[in-house]
Amino acid sequence: MSEQHPEPQPGPDTPGKPDEPGNPAPDGASPEDVDRSRLFPRVTSFRFRRGTLTPGQQRNWDTLWPQLGQDLEIGRDRIPQPQLDIAGLFGREAPTVLEVGSGTGVSTAAMATDEPGVNTIAVEVYKPGLAQLLGLIDRGGLTNVRLIRGDAMVVLTELIAPGTLDGVRVFFPDPWPKSRHHKRRFLQSGTIELIADRLRPGGILHIATDHADYAVWIAEILATQDRDRPHVIPLTTDSPLSLTRPTTKFEGRAEREGRRVNEFVYTRPLEDG
Repeated sequence: MSEQHPEPQPGPDTPGKPDEPGNPAPDGASPEDVDRSRLFPRVTSFRFRRGTLTPGQQRNWDTLWPQLGQDLEIGRDRIPQPQLDIAGLFGREAPTVLEVGSGTGVSTAAMATDEPGVNTIAVEVYKPGLAQLLGLIDRGGLTNVRLIRGDAMVVLTELIAPGTLDGVRVFFPDPWPKSRHHKRRFLQSGTIELIADRLRPGGILHIATDHADYAVWIAEILATQDRDRPHVIPLTTDSPLSLTRPTTKFEGRAEREGRRVNEFVYTRPLEDG
């Protein structure tokens, strides 16, 4: 997955450990009344990499992006986004998965091909990767994938309503290996709570990383969730969604270099609705 971003905005100098769980709602306030920007502070986790489109990718972009894609505004002065009408976006009611950081789209297209009855929303900021995914969608005749170019945190906080997703996939997020950059990692305590809030009860969170330190970080966050807030637990039954991923070139390189791929499959408890 690629997590890219314009020049990083200054953020607080925090230690290299997971952030604290979201603060509880003030007395007399429901979770819906809480300013969620306070729970999920804007320390961006992605880096914009500029890339030139090939002629074929440019054709994909010109012809297919207006039908299948959506650009989000960036910057401090951007206008908040309205929530997505997912059924209207896909023209049907169906289980819906959000993929955070679709990269070049190989996994996205393969899993969408295997699950034609599942809607997939792919979020990425790297334009050539999105253009490549458009080509895979076109060649595969896929009708169940839509694309968003922008910050996945904006998508989760503004575009996705609580309790509407059947799955969230986060494959190979940027590990931000330096301790001073750990605050920029996408997966933080607040992010896990936000994802859990957007999942339906029984919805699946599927994470994969080949970075050993990030795997330890993720495991610690998952083990220390506030059970009085939206949360996820290890999946111990059959998954309603496919958990089979194709091996990408990056994962293949990790395996050749002896780096183990760690996967986490969690679910929002059925009684948490």
